[in-house]
Amino acid sequence: MLVAGFALAALNLRPAIAGVSPLLGEIMTDVGLSPAGGGAITTVMVVCLGVFGPLTPLLARRIGLDRTLLAGLLVIAAGVTLRGTDGAPVLYLGSALAATAIAVMNVSMPAIVKQHFPTRVNLMTGVYVSCVVAGAALSSALVVPVEHATGFTWRGVSALLAVPALLAALLWLPQALRGRGDGQNAPRPFRTVVRSRVTWYVTALMGLQSLTFYVMLAWLPTIYQEAGLPADQAGYLLSLTNLVQVGTSLAVPVLAGRRATQVSYVVGAGVLTALGYLGVLLAPMTVPWLWMIVLGVGQGASFALALLIIALRPADPAAVTALSAVAQSVGYVVAALGPLLFGFLRQVSGGWTTPLVTGLGVLALQILAGWFAGRPATLGKANL
Repeated sequence: MLVAGFALAALNLRPAIAGVSPLLGEIMTDVGLSPAGGGAITTVMVVCLGVFGPLTPLLARRIGLDRTLLAGLLVIAAGVTLRGTDGAPVLYLGSALAATAIAVMNVSMPAIVKQHFPTRVNLMTGVYVSCVVAGAALSSALVVPVEHATGFTWRGVSALLAVPALLAALLWLPQALRGRGDGQNAPRPFRTVVRSRVTWYVTALMGLQSLTFYVMLAWLPTIYQEAGLPADQAGYLLSLTNLVQVGTSLAVPVLAGRRATQVSYVVGAGVLTALGYLGVLLAPMTVPWLWMIVLGVGQGASFALALLIIALRPADPAAVTALSAVAQSVGYVVAALGPLLFGFLRQVSGGWTTPLVTGLGVLALQILAGWFAGRPATLGKANL
């Protein structure tokens, strides 16, 4: 039950975001948004992933990690239901509410791995990350077919995303009821974490790989639709790259976690992501499935390795929560610039060459950050 609830909760960490991009054209037309305004939907959500992550240590100390996770699932359900009602303000508000819950859950999950599976960190990190990317893949693949099958508009499809969140909450409820909320006396290692260079290497890696990921999550279907593919086929390409990430993110943490250093894995993942970007830039309609596979392997490995390093470096769950809060909060604020910047560059340049070349520059910085973040180090336990 613990593993099943943990996995199902992880499945809910991306559909609220990934389910937007295949329907983005319809949403923009219905609500009356510009390309920059359409990109801002994802940007708002990713900003919330960064800004509200620091709430997690406060909630975890007051009500416990397990109950914090349960609360996050319920708020996701509320947010995706709200944004499908009416008007641009409500669209952004509901998206922000769902993303705030995801932010709290993002920070909680590595600490839950450390708390409940201390001898299986590598394996359970792989399970966690593979479920996250599986949720993204399923949502990006199914939102358009579900819309066609049900006759719903994008608003109804958005509300349907509340169903898996509520199911996960129901499954996690017994664990939350057993969990203790007496975390007030838990160690508070923020000062030690913030002062460590390791923290900022990991934060840079987390932010840059998230930026390059969310750019593709937000704009890849649009890129291919403008190249001539129907909306459903463009969504399938995004789904393919996300599906590839499932297997990659399950295997890579198990392999990389056995070694003292993860440098070769992190650098290799960045290079593969860059090759995927190049394929989309230079020959998007030539074997597009191949570019999606390469991109998926690179992005899946990058994400999994960033979260594995967050779980491995600290000595205890409280330090994991602190490092996770810093790395994911700052990292996602950086990542939030990506979709908005790509939308702006597309708008002013009239094409996708300038945005994709900019993405390649960001990937060069990601590889450099990974070189330093992947080296062995330990953040010690501190009661500050």
